Amino acid sequence: MPTNFTVVPVGDAEGSGSSAAAAGGSKPVSLGEIFGEEDDEDNSQGPHPGDDLQRESTPFINTDDEREHYYEGKNMALFEEEMDSNPMVSSLLNKLANYTNLTQGVREHEEAENEDGVRRVAVMVPQMGTFIGVYLPCMQNILGVILFLRLTWIVGTAGILGTFAIVSMCCICTLLTAISMSAIATNGVVPAGGSYYMISRSLGPEFGGAVGLCFYLGTTFAGSMYILGTIEILLTYVVPTAPMFNEVSNNMRVYGTCCLLLMALVVFVGVKYVNKLSLVFLACVALSIMATYAGVIKTLIELPGINVCLLGNRSLKNDKFDTCAKTELVKNVTVTTDLWRLFCGNATCDDYFALNNLTELRAIPGLLSGVIKDNLWGDYGPADTHIEKKSQPSVQAKDSGRNLPYVFNDIATYFTLLVGIYFPSVTGIMAGSNRSGDLRDAQRSIPVGTIMAILTTSFIYISCVVLFGACIEGVVLRDKFGFSVKTNPVIGILAWPSPWVIVIGSFFSCCGAGLQSLTGAPRLLQAIARDGIIPFLQVFGHGKANDEPTWALLLTVGICEIGILIGSLDAVAPILSMFFLMCYLFVNLACAVQTLLRAPNWRPRFKFYHWTLSFLGMSLCLSLMFISSWYYALVAMVIAGCLYKYIEYRGAVKEWGDGIRGLSLNAARYALIRLEEVPLHTKNWRPQVLVLCKLDSDLVVKHPRLLSFTTQLKAGKGLTIVSSVLEGTFMARGNDAKTGDKNLKTAMAAEKMKGFSHVVVSSNLRDGFSLLIQSAGLGGMKHNAVLMAWPTGWGQARDSSARRNFIETVRETTAAQQALLVAKNIDHFPGNHDRLKEGTIDVWWIVHDGGLLMLLPFLLSQHKVWRKCKMRIFTVAHMEDNSIQMKKDLQMFLYHLRLDAVVEVVEMHESDISAFTYEKTLVMEQRSQMLKQMQLSRTEREREIQSITDVS
Repeated sequence: MPTNFTVVPVGDAEGSGSSAAAAGGSKPVSLGEIFGEEDDEDNSQGPHPGDDLQRESTPFINTDDEREHYYEGKNMALFEEEMDSNPMVSSLLNKLANYTNLTQGVREHEEAENEDGVRRVAVMVPQMGTFIGVYLPCMQNILGVILFLRLTWIVGTAGILGTFAIVSMCCICTLLTAISMSAIATNGVVPAGGSYYMISRSLGPEFGGAVGLCFYLGTTFAGSMYILGTIEILLTYVVPTAPMFNEVSNNMRVYGTCCLLLMALVVFVGVKYVNKLSLVFLACVALSIMATYAGVIKTLIELPGINVCLLGNRSLKNDKFDTCAKTELVKNVTVTTDLWRLFCGNATCDDYFALNNLTELRAIPGLLSGVIKDNLWGDYGPADTHIEKKSQPSVQAKDSGRNLPYVFNDIATYFTLLVGIYFPSVTGIMAGSNRSGDLRDAQRSIPVGTIMAILTTSFIYISCVVLFGACIEGVVLRDKFGFSVKTNPVIGILAWPSPWVIVIGSFFSCCGAGLQSLTGAPRLLQAIARDGIIPFLQVFGHGKANDEPTWALLLTVGICEIGILIGSLDAVAPILSMFFLMCYLFVNLACAVQTLLRAPNWRPRFKFYHWTLSFLGMSLCLSLMFISSWYYALVAMVIAGCLYKYIEYRGAVKEWGDGIRGLSLNAARYALIRLEEVPLHTKNWRPQVLVLCKLDSDLVVKHPRLLSFTTQLKAGKGLTIVSSVLEGTFMARGNDAKTGDKNLKTAMAAEKMKGFSHVVVSSNLRDGFSLLIQSAGLGGMKHNAVLMAWPTGWGQARDSSARRNFIETVRETTAAQQALLVAKNIDHFPGNHDRLKEGTIDVWWIVHDGGLLMLLPFLLSQHKVWRKCKMRIFTVAHMEDNSIQMKKDLQMFLYHLRLDAVVEVVEMHESDISAFTYEKTLVMEQRSQMLKQMQLSRTEREREIQSITDVS
């Protein structure tokens, strides 16, 4: 009869509570229960008789009443999303109380010491889910200083439509990057380090190190931007009497440096203090945004009583006067106002003041006022120009040059500048991937949390753009610092219940973001230094006793100080935009390369990606770089390029299975197939040399100068295969073959030779060399010339094997239709470090071979060893031949071959030259005579000579 089974789910991604309820009220269980392990309580009572029988009869969960109470109230699910366990409210509050925006490495350093100062090993159990671990940190990093201090000014300057375009471009760029990042992050485990590890393990150490340092520089300059934002809020809105200098930038430099030192001291003492304030910083951001939306809603009910004063169409600073009028009535007496005294002084009034009327407008007309029509289009202008309401009537007059309370544009404004200033507001999408070690299910949480955070913040930014343009007067929007509204932040006068909500919230938000940058950047630099790919950074891999990156912190503070010395948030923002865009560009490139290669290891769990999206994101990043600032973009690319080449030539060799290596394999395969499909044309001919080396008894190269000579021939521009043969069987001498191959590579590296090495084991040397001549190379990349040293002991009868092997090699090379180069007395040839100051390279062109003998000295003369040597061509003739005409013909032949050489004709007796040699030598002379008889044109004659060279 069939047996009925009841299957009880252990836990799923939607929460174990619902699964247990669906199974009839059974509680979630642990792994130990599933595999039949006894709990501690039962073990304390000793073994129970019949337990084995019970396990056999009930292979699943035992739901007896006597054991059911043991699991009540215990959270033993294998997987559980936060807020799914009961009670939900207390669980959420507990998670928020322990919330931290610091990365995994920071928290490990923090917990590396206990209260007594004794080091201990902290076993970190990943407990964070999508909401706490990814969504909130990304939200906190994306929403920040630009939203509170610059977004209203960008809306007023670029207009609603222009700002919408800026926000859309930047948000689409980060969304596409997040999709690529999600694919990479879900293709295996991403350790703490975030984008640096993703790029380096996907594109190799060269790209990883270069872009990792760019990301580090971006994070460091982000710290500068947040500190400058903090000081701007402090000096402009909190303590406006604190500035010590008339120049704003000098105040930013002095106070910014002090703030940087204070923050660096906090980070140096311990990041646990930063950790404790993470929830405060998050709450400040959330409350500020909610206060802004509340203020927008309030405009539908009651308009704020804040007004802006216009003289003609020019906006005025109203911090030094209360009444927007030239005169006022006091006790039935007309008296002049403070505004009159500002413009008129002791004698005459300003012309513009005298000719124009004063108008008082609501700074916040409200959603229903229709001001959105006036704010649709942008209003760009040069620096030091008045902020004006174009639709307001005005009588133009000459400026008196007095220090009058007008509101000015502090910098020249244009669309591309605003893109560079705005882009830092959408950075921070890596916050989730940087914390992958803290996540319970990183491959699920990173894509969902990051993309949801981007969509949420994009909605916030776009809605704020529309709401600011629909609620706030245009001249107020273009007032960057809020001078026309009693020196309040423009977003603050819209917020409810008070502008101080925005001031305090943005101040603590900037402080927190600056501390996080100074905390995260040194650890990123420490991770790069410890990878060992950049030698000069190794000192920054060390730290204090608890592994705090002290030296990296000092460098970070120094670079951050450079940003602060710039003294302007608007000037620093495009700099960090370049470095972040460079990082995002290579994240998209990594995903596109891995997708196109279709490597077996590329199996992301995140399926909603495509190489076209990655390519679009990469193109958008590159476009935004040049849109923001083309010269900063070039500087960032030069820095990344220099770092790439430095790591390539001086960095440690790392093999991370990166995509660039896979791309090289694919490109090589494609190129080899293409070479095989199309026959090689003689114009593409180049010497591809198979070098037959001998190894001594110690498996060391016997004639290292043979490798030097190969390098001097510039054979590295083509294909170079350095090979050797060991006598014996591969089973017996397999290790010797590996050792010999390693020694060949070492010798090639010493001579700076680019090529391949190969050692084969054969029963005898003759068969081994024959095998190499036949099979070396692959497809179209095969050798066409064989280089070997003249055998030693040639004239000694006792060493006849060397003579026989040499002769057989010559015969087999000829049979394979390959050129044979034999270097005699190779040990006396000049090395690569020698410099021949004078001399000649003599070529005895006895048998016409199509020009190879002439090409070899030309290749030698390109090397610095032979560069000062001259080339001489010797040919032979009979006594009765016309030597003068032969010399002229040969000189013309060399001219058409574009070779500079001295031609010498050596006359010899007929008995000294064999018939075959003489016949082949005179081929050129006979052809020349035939060409003259045919009376060809000069162009046709050159073409015929070239064809003779190619065919021969």
